[in-house]
Amino acid sequence: MNLTKLIQGRNLTENERMVLAYLMEHLDTALSQGVRSIAQENYTSTSTIMRLARKLGYSGFVDMCYNLRAMAEEPERAMAKEQDFLTEFCQSSILSYDTYANLKVFTKHMVHSKGGLIFIYATGFSATIGTYMARKLVNMGLRCMFASGEDSVGMFENNLEQMGSFFCISKSGETTLVRDKIKIARENGIFTAAITCERENSVSRFADVWFRVEDLCKLDDLNTLPNTFFPQAMMLVELIAYEYLRRCKSGPPQ
Repeated sequence: MNLTKLIQGRNLTENERMVLAYLMEHLDTALSQGVRSIAQENYTSTSTIMRLARKLGYSGFVDMCYNLRAMAEEPERAMAKEQDFLTEFCQSSILSYDTYANLKVFTKHMVHSKGGLIFIYATGFSATIGTYMARKLVNMGLRCMFASGEDSVGMFENNLEQMGSFFCISKSGETTLVRDKIKIARENGIFTAAITCERENSVSRFADVWFRVEDLCKLDDLNTLPNTFFPQAMMLVELIAYEYLRRCKSGPPQ
């Protein structure tokens, strides 16, 4: 199991990484073992385990075990139950998590700041969504620019003063390049928006508007399993376009 995205930016020590690897291998028994037993098994202290929980964003050992187990089981359920995946695919959850309320906030800002540059940033598979969104908005007459991890940092830094908004896409919400960009944009007073998975993450903390899209396989960094995250993110782009055009047709922004 690939833990890269889970530990990215968490500054874990070697002992903490070792404990996390142990937990992922013993998720069925970790809770019954308890903190002291796991600490002894890994030749470390209980405080190391509690620090690990806090660094990963959990309230304690029990909360960490429950969440890690849920994350580990998700890809197995997606593969083992094909019919469940098809049902999920056909019954989109895209309007969950106050999505339409967020659409109104973001498109209202788009209308008010028309002429300001919309800077879109994404890497990996998410870059496909970012590229499409940029082309869509340009065709609608908006000033828009897309950049990914392959592009020069200068593209972002040289356009900070022209940005009316910064929009990023990250399935995990833990991609370091994306997190750093949205943090800088926020610190420079730029309106920020992000599409990530539904759980709180590093990127969402810096977003003025957070679009939460369900990710069925949070530990599938290579995107090898069936997942509705990317098609739903693409649908969300169309909803943004729809709501923006609806606002433009309804008259002056309120």
